[in-house]
Amino acid sequence: MSEAGRDKILRAALELFGRDGVAGTTLSRLRQAAGVSVGSFYHHFSGKEEVAAGLFVECIALYQDEFVRELRAHEDPALGVSAVVAFHVRWCLAHPDRARFLFTERPPGGAGLGERNKAFFGEVLAWWRTHVHHGALPQLDLVTAFVLWLGPAQELCRLWLNGEIPAPADEQVALLGRAAWRALEGGE
Repeated sequence: MSEAGRDKILRAALELFGRDGVAGTTLSRLRQAAGVSVGSFYHHFSGKEEVAAGLFVECIALYQDEFVRELRAHEDPALGVSAVVAFHVRWCLAHPDRARFLFTERPPGGAGLGERNKAFFGEVLAWWRTHVHHGALPQLDLVTAFVLWLGPAQELCRLWLNGEIPAPADEQVALLGRAAWRALEGGE
């Protein structure tokens, strides 16, 4: 039951944390929902916080892997910027439980998260720097670049996930992609 038990715990955590938050989910409720014994739970995780960290790394890994695939598919910076905006919205629509968890929880991810982020941001920066070199994108710090690039799409997804608006329409997503490019195009 090694990996199957761990997976059952993470699946139950995704549902419970999404509904009740990490703080609002008891360890006994998590074990019960996963259908695992106390011993099996502690074989995989030292506590609820470690489950949250593991789930966060799993969710961010799925997102980052798909993000990089989308980014690599576009050598043209305008197409890349707008395609990643569309990817972000599509990913949130396809994985609402995971997106909601990523938007609302920030557990410490340990070494697994640090290693993942280093590889992910290395890929993104390599793509970005190529376009900075050719004058198509400005030299920006990573935070500013991501806020300009994905901030509006993130807010659109957050509003949808909270049930405040209907699912984003293709026209909205295309408009946000064009706006992101206009915000980012050209050197400083």
